Amino acid sequence: MPSSGRSPTTPPGRAAAAPRRSRSLSPPWKSGWQPRNVLNSLWQEIFLPESRKPDYKLVKEITVLCQKVRCCNLSGKERSKLLTEALRKMDGKYLEIAGSPVAASVLKLCVQWCSQSEMDPVFVALQPHLLDLSRNKDTGFLVNYIIKGASKEQFALFISSLHGHVASLLHHTIGASVVDRAFHQATRPQKRSLLLELCSTELQLSKDLAQEKQCRLSVLNIISKHGLQKSSVLQHMTTIIQPVLEKGIVEYSIVHMVISEYLTIADKTSALDVIRQLIPHLIQGSSVLDEDVIGQLIPHLTPTKSKAQKKRSKAKKKRSSELLLIRIMQTKEGLKLGLACLKHGLEKEEDYQKLEGAY
Repeated sequence: MPSSGRSPTTPPGRAAAAPRRSRSLSPPWKSGWQPRNVLNSLWQEIFLPESRKPDYKLVKEITVLCQKVRCCNLSGKERSKLLTEALRKMDGKYLEIAGSPVAASVLKLCVQWCSQSEMDPVFVALQPHLLDLSRNKDTGFLVNYIIKGASKEQFALFISSLHGHVASLLHHTIGASVVDRAFHQATRPQKRSLLLELCSTELQLSKDLAQEKQCRLSVLNIISKHGLQKSSVLQHMTTIIQPVLEKGIVEYSIVHMVISEYLTIADKTSALDVIRQLIPHLIQGSSVLDEDVIGQLIPHLTPTKSKAQKKRSKAKKKRSSELLLIRIMQTKEGLKLGLACLKHGLEKEEDYQKLEGAY
């Protein structure tokens, strides 16, 4: 008797059900197309169980060590021993560790407290990837601590790697904090090299200008010495400042310096337009994340604070409640920019009073 195409258990009049497929934890894209690393990591983060994620055991072990290191009643020798053990476990996997938010916090703690000899292999492994890590919200703080603990030669390498990328990093919320950290730590010739990139595209092509003996950071001096056109410099600086103002990234000293230098060469209409866009940001609180916020985001890595640490934390919260205009005027660049904004406000009030008198 010929087969009817139905299974013995299928009722008459119904088609046979398709066989169930076993659930696969592999990505749904075809094997012939190699997806980006971001898609792979996103797939692993969402769908893979914790025990099947790469380096899961390593992250768990170093997280336990991190909790011990953060104890405030730990002696220096014990802390150094725990940090050495954590760095030994992470040896050769620093880039993979930096890709995990929790593990990156552990690596940041190790970089903060480790010795210079222990810091060197971390810098060598991550140095080609520091620019990419600077744009990540989970690794931006790690890059800041790497810059802070770097030697003079290592810091010079990082400054040279910033060549051609300063403007793009300033347009990124996390990247701007990294550039500002490097700007604070840089020497005058290094600060000059960072500023030159923001003045003209012509100066970006030359790396020898930062080594000149004249190191005064002034756009007017740069224009007169190198024979640049003022209109092209204004146009280039406008393309850099405008996205910064639109995104509200105005907390950093390098931004204050660039805007202050722009106001010295811009016409009155353009300068007033920039100040009008800047003032609403300066009368608000700061949008910079600090370590207390990070501790709230990752509660199980929050350290037990001593009385002195709690006192500093309270003072930091008090400062964050102040207007941004008051806080930026504590630096030389911020004071110059704040006075320009106040001057504009006084001129505007005088013009308003003159109009009232006319009527």
